[in-house]
Amino acid sequence: MSHSFHGKRAWHDCQVLLTSRKIFTIVGQFSTLSEVLFQFLQEPKEVERFLAQLSEFASVNKISLGPLKNVVKSLLLVPNGALKRSLSADQVRTDLITLGLSEEKASYFEEQWKKNAPALQRLAVGQTLMINQLVDMEWKFGVTAGSSELGKVGAIFLQLKLLIKKGNQTEPVYMELTLPQFYSFLHEMERVKASLECLS
Repeated sequence: MSHSFHGKRAWHDCQVLLTSRKIFTIVGQFSTLSEVLFQFLQEPKEVERFLAQLSEFASVNKISLGPLKNVVKSLLLVPNGALKRSLSADQVRTDLITLGLSEEKASYFEEQWKKNAPALQRLAVGQTLMINQLVDMEWKFGVTAGSSELGKVGAIFLQLKLLIKKGNQTEPVYMELTLPQFYSFLHEMERVKASLECLS
């Protein structure tokens, strides 16, 4: 079993992805559905729009909405689990292949994850800080020594550790950001701070 899914219940919920291979083979629209999913992840309050997009997708491709929703629920577990465990894009791809998606579709989802992960990480941390207290923050710089992506070797990145207080316990949250992403994250932190000051 891969890093994202631990426990019988989570694994059972994700088994429906095995049927998604058949659905996506028929409709050939995995890329379209992936875009809808990532849009919803970045704008989670837009539930009505998301459901309308799923209904339209099912109608256009002549598939049942029920099975499609089940597939979508399982697909959403992947990025949510990846965010909680700070998984790499390659680990996300491996999880999807393990769950039954083809190499081609898993690789496409991996590329979408690379594009969307920084924004989703900032959103997740922002939401966490809105309801939980930030106890401490640590960071350290690093330089990429090897990468499968052209131009990534030698790039400066920053590893961030946030210590969040949840009730009577503290929980670490880890992030890995490029310098531009880090500056964007700091801007997001300032926005959260301003929002909290308005509420106090």
